[in-house]
Amino acid sequence: MNKYLLAVIAIAFPVLLFAQKKQAKKPTPAPAPTPVVAATKIQAPLKLWYESPANYFEETMVLGNGMQGATVFGGISTDKIYLNDLTLWSGEPVNANLNPQAYKNLPAVRKALEEKNYKKAEQLIKKLQGKFSESYAPLGTLFIKMNDDPFINDYYRELNIDEAVAKVKTTSNSNIIEREYLVSNPDKIFAIHLISKKAGALGFTIHFESLLKFQKSTNNNSITIQGVAPVKADPSYVQKTANAIVFDPKKGTRFSANIKIQSNTGTVSTSDSTLSLSDATEATIYVSMATSFNGFDKDPATKGLDNVAIASSQLNAAYQKGWTEIRKQHIKDYQSFFNRVQLKLANKDTVNLPTDKRLKRYATGALDPYLETLYFQYGRYLLISSSRTTAVPANLQGLWNPYLQPPWSSNYTMNINAEENYWLAENTNLSEMHQPFLQFIGNLATTGKITAKTFYNMPGWVTHHNSDIWAMSNPVGNFGNGDPSWANWAMGGTWASAHLWEHYLYTQDKEFLEHKAYPLMRGAAEFCLAWLVKDSSGQYITSPSTSPENTYKLPNGFVGATMFGGTADLAMIRELFLDIVAAQQVLKNDNDFASKVNAALNNLHPYQVGKKGNLQEWFYDWEDSDPKHRHQSHLYGLFPGTHITTDKTPLIAAAAKRTLEIKGDETTGWSKGWRINLWARLKDGDHAYKMYRELLRYVAPDEIRENYNNGGGTYPNLFDAHPPFQIDGNFGGAAAVAEMLVQSNSDYIELLPALPKAWPSGEVKGLRARGNYEIDMIWNAGKVTTVKIKSATQSVAKVLMNGKIEIVKTSK
Repeated sequence: MNKYLLAVIAIAFPVLLFAQKKQAKKPTPAPAPTPVVAATKIQAPLKLWYESPANYFEETMVLGNGMQGATVFGGISTDKIYLNDLTLWSGEPVNANLNPQAYKNLPAVRKALEEKNYKKAEQLIKKLQGKFSESYAPLGTLFIKMNDDPFINDYYRELNIDEAVAKVKTTSNSNIIEREYLVSNPDKIFAIHLISKKAGALGFTIHFESLLKFQKSTNNNSITIQGVAPVKADPSYVQKTANAIVFDPKKGTRFSANIKIQSNTGTVSTSDSTLSLSDATEATIYVSMATSFNGFDKDPATKGLDNVAIASSQLNAAYQKGWTEIRKQHIKDYQSFFNRVQLKLANKDTVNLPTDKRLKRYATGALDPYLETLYFQYGRYLLISSSRTTAVPANLQGLWNPYLQPPWSSNYTMNINAEENYWLAENTNLSEMHQPFLQFIGNLATTGKITAKTFYNMPGWVTHHNSDIWAMSNPVGNFGNGDPSWANWAMGGTWASAHLWEHYLYTQDKEFLEHKAYPLMRGAAEFCLAWLVKDSSGQYITSPSTSPENTYKLPNGFVGATMFGGTADLAMIRELFLDIVAAQQVLKNDNDFASKVNAALNNLHPYQVGKKGNLQEWFYDWEDSDPKHRHQSHLYGLFPGTHITTDKTPLIAAAAKRTLEIKGDETTGWSKGWRINLWARLKDGDHAYKMYRELLRYVAPDEIRENYNNGGGTYPNLFDAHPPFQIDGNFGGAAAVAEMLVQSNSDYIELLPALPKAWPSGEVKGLRARGNYEIDMIWNAGKVTTVKIKSATQSVAKVLMNGKIEIVKTSK
């Protein structure tokens, strides 16, 4: 690309950006086809099923009610079940003022960068670091030793995601025993129902263990466990062994787990540590869990909730209600969310294989629209199951973690992973599941205001690479030991704030925008306005700057991360500023601030196209130290941002595409999820589908993998393989399916924008679009044949389908 064209881009692009959220001229609308309602039930029953018990975590069946979770192995002689509570973490409320003099080091970092002494800046920026995040903790493990005939001749287990119920069925020469498992949100209980075909042949012994400090007692037909989480748990990657895990009986989050057997036909007995049932035909095991966590800013030891009373109350209520009613209410509650969206991909699909074998078959190139649908809906299942706790979002592993030091602390990684967890919330009709993350942003703003002041002497609020349940917002790195490529990235609040505006766009909830979203967006924007400095051309850039977890390579061979004017920073700031301006077009209550934001927006350093035709990641056209790096943060404006589009900014979109081509398709699980969405936004459905298939590539459990570094994919239980397990790939992949079928902006809804040839016909119900719309449609031979659009607030919708704009009347 010649210098003249680059100059045109540099001059014109800020104007293009500002125009993105204004009304654009469109072709004259044509009459819409008559809306027709699709069939009530279009989707085949959805389940994961297997012919043998799980031996490894990545083979298990996972259940959750949005707070408590169970990981079921489904063993024959002994069933092992990991138990989790989303609010059980190491640590206590963070001291946000942990490095009060840090800001004094910022001028020296900026001076070094101004002098282009990047090596010196790389060392100095380490003085702008604080503590590591805390870790998500495992509550314990439940063991159920069965007294059944050991000579099993048939075995079956399934996870029915239509009902959020797991099942195990064992058949021996003399008996059949069935187990059903669920974690109920209405009753806050984990329940296991067991039934024997042969009367009086059911018996088992229950045992509980935990990696945490705990005590247990038994009486009559119950076990009572009281324990405490560590007051400190270092990330697993910290290279030290002394005091990595610290317990203090006077500090930390308390937890309770009460276990009780209900049976009218058997005999219950206890030992010092176990609970047993014998000679029964039917029984229910209830497990009630609770913690003392009482908010990010309250000491869980001195100002915590009464976990003992909560666990006891939940257990007693469940015992009185009984299995049948609990199961009925659980399914009704769960299906009120899950059944909103249905998907049918029309293609030949006659295979009936266990899920693990189905994955392996798919890896050979076989068509399997059922598996593709199952993976999409499994993402929705996981979000419902892990994100229903006030201000406590799904973490890096959602809800399911057996490790005392889980990978990357199973924390909130704010440079993509925490946000990717929620890409599917709005467009797949699970807006309520978005709330925990939106509320958590408010917690981050509270600590982040102190971080902005103490680390940078700036207004507003800021958060960095990692956070935890205590809303830690400081740069991580253990006060100077962290690599700046991840430790010092300061755009966490900027990125997260986009979710607030997205929630408004999908719901049109003006009260939420005015009282909750906009004040938080404004605070993030205040920080960004102060954070920006002018470059030699008088345009705004960030200094210092990093591009998450990536590094550049200078002509002299130096490899570093610290720089100024990183494209990712400016893309996220650009999106936030656009959102602020658009929000004020709705609210009209903060015009002076919006004017300041707009002025800065129009003077941001613009995108640059590099010599390879790629979108530059760095201020200068430097080489990447790893050209195929898993992060693609500088493409943020294309997705999840909205200001780079194929129609309004075609040159920049083309550069983004070239970047993806250079990076290639082989990457980690969560990164594949992101790239599928990027290709969908580029309207390349076939490439998006190619990578969707790769996301579903079979990956063996971690303990038996022959090649641990062979990229991402999907484990036997459909968990995303980073590897190891990270749930963000599941959520990103599910979001991408919706993005391939429906895209929307402030101007119109586009149907089938990135439909791959592999899905020539199909039907979908319940996808959401910006503007508070819900879409049902049928397509055949790649064309929309039937559409029905619902809206509680809009009477018509402008829709781009089959190559032309149409006005469609909506229904309530």
